[in-house]
Order: sequence, then structure tokens, then C-alpha cells
Amino acid sequence: MQKAEGLLIDTCLLAGKIMMESGSEVYRVEDTMNRIAENANEPDSNSYVTATGIFMGLKSSRYTQIENVGERNINLEKVQAVNQLSREFAEKKVNLTTLYQQLKKIDKETPEFPLLFQILSAAFLSAFLMVLFGGSWLNFIPTLLIGGIGYSVKYSVKQFFDLRFFDSFLASLIIGILALIATQINSAVSFDYICIGAVMPLVPGVAITASLRDILAGHLVSGLVRGTEAIIIAAAIAIGIACVLSIFGGFLS
Repeated sequence: MQKAEGLLIDTCLLAGKIMMESGSEVYRVEDTMNRIAENANEPDSNSYVTATGIFMGLKSSRYTQIENVGERNINLEKVQAVNQLSREFAEKKVNLTTLYQQLKKIDKETPEFPLLFQILSAAFLSAFLMVLFGGSWLNFIPTLLIGGIGYSVKYSVKQFFDLRFFDSFLASLIIGILALIATQINSAVSFDYICIGAVMPLVPGVAITASLRDILAGHLVSGLVRGTEAIIIAAAIAIGIACVLSIFGGFLS
């Protein structure tokens, strides 16, 4: 009996950990964990989720377990995969052991889009958003190239340096420098609109949205933590552009 309860708690904690590290809202994580416990014939479960840790306990058991939440990214494919497995468990298509094994597989092996596809997506997103914000089509190609390079820098820095927020700062710094070079090569190109478009893939829009939804749902601690993290990322992006303006701003006059 204790072994089954331990497996259930481990399964709920793993599901919650995957969802939190992949950018899911707190209320959605708690709901998924409680539903897994309920469908395992443990309706009286208690879960408490924060941005940095998850607590799970069963009223039929004297023990509560804790799981640390590591670095938080945005991977909605993992969130969807966990939700789908939870539904299959509710429909009795998989048992608890299989659910746990599948969650471990999702945690380690869920594929992401190829890096080249991500860079191209960031590049075209930058260019089209620049036009949407009122920029000229003359800026389209420079913004497309600079946006793709900026995202590549962010990805590369994140792989080699375990320093939070430094990737966003360095990427925005490179974007600012390249935008400045583009304006010197072609006077018809706008520095402002290139920077506005190229930094958009770096902006933590999903994190800001999740933070507001958590706050509105009453999860103030997690909402404020995520909101603060998003604000710091936005500040790092702004500081990178500001450094370019303060050092090389004379070339724009």
C-alpha cells in the first residue's frame, strides 16, 4: 500500500515538475496533479505549487514529498503531452506505472523544433512585427537577418553559460550593434524599427501572461516570482540596447 502511494506521489510530482519547467500556470499544474490522484482513487490529495518547488501529499498517508523546480522555459509541447497522458489515465487507457514511465520519457526525450527552424521563425517574426509596428518595408531584410542572428546568439550563450539573463542582454546588445551598422550602410534603414522588431522574439510574453493569470487565480507568490523574472529579462534586453545607444549613439545623429 505504501509503495502504491509512493508511486502515486512520485507520478504527481513528476507531472507537476514537467509542467512548471515548461511554462504552465500554477493552477493548471495543481489541477492536473489532483486529477491524477483522484483518478488513482485518492480523492483527498493536497498539492501546493510555487515557481521553485512543488509539495504533494495524500490525506491517507502521513508523508508529504517535495520536488524542486529547475530552470523554467517555454515548451508547450511538454505541457500538452502531460495533459494528454493525464486524460488517458482518467480514461483507464494506461495504468499508474505506465503513466509514470511515460512522464519520465517526456521529461527527457520530448523533441523540440530543429534549431534552424527556430532561427528562421524568429527571423520572420522579427521582420513582420517590425512592419506591423509601422516600420518601412525597406527595413524588412535587415530586420529579418538581425532578428535571426539575435536569436542565434541568445540560444548559443544559453548553451555555454549558466548565467541567468545574460543571454538576453548579450543578444540585445548584438542586435543593437548590427542595427547601428545597418543604418550606417543604408541611411534609409531605421535603427528604431529594426531594434523593435528584432528584440520581439526575446521578449518573455508567455511568462508575463502566465504571471498575470496566476495572480488573477490567487497564486500571488508564483505570479509575483514569474512577473519579477519577466521584468528582469525585459530590463536585460533594454540595457543591451541602451548600452549601444550610450556608446555609439553619436553615429545616429
